Amino acid sequence: MLQRLIPKVFYDHLDEGFDFFVDGLGFQVLHQESDLVVVERDGAKVYLVENAEFAAKGRPEFAIETDAIGAMHVEIRSRRPDLLHPDSATVTKKPWGALEFAARDATEVCVVFRQWPATA
Repeated sequence: MLQRLIPKVFYDHLDEGFDFFVDGLGFQVLHQESDLVVVERDGAKVYLVENAEFAAKGRPEFAIETDAIGAMHVEIRSRRPDLLHPDSATVTKKPWGALEFAARDATEVCVVFRQWPATA
């Protein structure tokens, strides 16, 4: 049975990943090595990897689903408003029915926060 999908995000320097995920989005460090850091928040994990070659190949965008999008938005807006994506800085209902906003770091890694409507 599948339980989780855990992305790896590659950075030139790990401090860029720390700035975004730990300082900006409130993730906690679970494990740290010289070129690998595992961070987690509320069950969502990300592996931050220092590797300039792979970092240069592309910057990922991924989504994290939440059941408290308003609180998440207020927290990030209060802590690090500079991380709010200029094209998705407010919580907005999308044509597909989800509420969303996004955060983006200086290297163009983007995290979309999404809350789907409750089903009956």
